[in-house]
Amino acid sequence: MNLYLDFILSQYPVFANPDTARWAMFENAGGSYVPRQVVDRLHDFFRFTKVQPYGPFESSIKAGEAMEAGYRAMAGLLGCHPDELTLGPSTTMNFYVLAQAMRPLLKPGDEIIVTNQDHEANIGCWRRLAEFGAMIKEWQIDPQTGELAIEDLKSLVGKRTRLVCFTLCSNIVGTMHDFKAIGDIAHEAGALAIGDGVSFAPHRLLDVGTSGLDLYLFSTYKTFGTHIGVMWGKPSVLDTLEPQGHCFNRDLPHYKFNPAGPLHAEIGALAGIEEYIDALYDHHFNEPLSGFHARAANVFALFAEHETVQANRILAAIRAIPGARIMGQDRAETGSRAATIAFTIEGMRCRDVVKRLVAKEIAVRNGHFYALRCLEALGIKDTDDGIIRISLVHYNSSQEVNRLVEGLASL
Repeated sequence: MNLYLDFILSQYPVFANPDTARWAMFENAGGSYVPRQVVDRLHDFFRFTKVQPYGPFESSIKAGEAMEAGYRAMAGLLGCHPDELTLGPSTTMNFYVLAQAMRPLLKPGDEIIVTNQDHEANIGCWRRLAEFGAMIKEWQIDPQTGELAIEDLKSLVGKRTRLVCFTLCSNIVGTMHDFKAIGDIAHEAGALAIGDGVSFAPHRLLDVGTSGLDLYLFSTYKTFGTHIGVMWGKPSVLDTLEPQGHCFNRDLPHYKFNPAGPLHAEIGALAGIEEYIDALYDHHFNEPLSGFHARAANVFALFAEHETVQANRILAAIRAIPGARIMGQDRAETGSRAATIAFTIEGMRCRDVVKRLVAKEIAVRNGHFYALRCLEALGIKDTDDGIIRISLVHYNSSQEVNRLVEGLASL
């Protein structure tokens, strides 16, 4: 089954704006467009219920109800209970708070495994715990392919391993990891598996209960929502962590790992993501299906098929450029590679390539994208110039990809 792109594009106000609609948007890994369902809920919250929620008067009651709908939408998406979620201002901040909540559980000499492939959010917060006696081990990528090898992880895990922190999908290399296998390795050693899903969540749906993870974090501003970071944790794990909220919120779900307090309107607007995915399900499938997670699974399967086809067209166009180096797999397969593609061209500065594509109204960027350690490991000396990154999602049409392919050919 193909995606009905006309219907999908009609859900996004940005495509009705001539000034933005003329651009081919391929910087989605930095933040996605937002459908009208999310926009409408955010707009209504600010218009009618922008007061302190959960109070005894009408607008405050409605504000609380809007927020609860947002929590339920995210829980339904992940297949968990809303009380298992913390919705903070960003994934980077959630990771930092999580590391502080984890710190009292660690003894000097306890080991934390991080990669040099991840976004810095899932590296720096754990490395800082070395100040308190934690030993940091680095699971390193292959400097040519950018890939992580499971066998290398096995050699790092030991009796003192307490945390294995990794990304489900690299925001540079684009590889989707076998997170279930990684979780099994961590658990065999008595360690926790902590997954960064920021670059995974826009493309694939995760059922946290069967994922093999103990904690999972992602960002809704990259999954068609407002600027929120979602943190899920197993209740048995969350109960062992030191609360980081105010003393009177230590036992409250949503609050005990959110020292800043929740962002009311932004959380309320997340219910629009559920409405959007439900609209896509109803438009593409004839059979009613109960349960938001099940409906979303069908929709995300369509996303994956569409994105894989378009990603392979882009990868082929890059392979045809003399001197091009693709980071990671140079062909896409569903479940193996996301449509996030990084490359360089020998003899050309990345910023100059970007300028030439932007001149054709193709939105791309260059840089290290907060994965500085990954670029250094790949042998890229000028990390400010970095790599050129193309990232597409389900609303990118074949016509947009045509423009991009032509732009790449002109290089």
